[in-house]
Amino acid sequence: MRIRSTTIVAMLRDGQMAMAGDGQVTFDKTVMKHGARKVRRMAGGKVVGGFAGSAADGLTLYEKLENKLEEYNSNLLRSAVELARDWRTDKYLRRLEALLLVGNKENLLVLSGNGDVIEPDDGIAAIGSGGPYALAAARALAHHSTLTPHEIVAEALKIAASICVYTNHEIVVESL
Repeated sequence: MRIRSTTIVAMLRDGQMAMAGDGQVTFDKTVMKHGARKVRRMAGGKVVGGFAGSAADGLTLYEKLENKLEEYNSNLLRSAVELARDWRTDKYLRRLEALLLVGNKENLLVLSGNGDVIEPDDGIAAIGSGGPYALAAARALAHHSTLTPHEIVAEALKIAASICVYTNHEIVVESL
């Protein structure tokens, strides 16, 4: 059994990026914490990142990404590719069980331990247990409303929380 942190959703549109995360942390089938902060700013506030999966592994990956962002002058795409390469090939990092969702005003990326760096076609991405629900809600809101990215990710996460038992309504939104 592992401690898990779950749902993150993000949207990039017209030079605006917003990311929302719920606050729930579970241990097997038990809620351990309601107000965890899974969405954080990095690189002097130029990048926002969120994680889903093992809490310790997600925090380790935040730290590794921050080091890459420092090494590559806040170049998110280059830093993400380098982190994904290290994550896939390093014996220790390869065992980490988490996904990262990171973005700035130009890029939105999903990073995995398989070496994946995925940029969504429509500028909307979600990870974690409630990710599919949040993604569907965000896409519907984006295509059928005039809401801002900040409003869309917040509302999408509320919808996901009403469906997914591993997602709660303690929502943190960071926007660039």
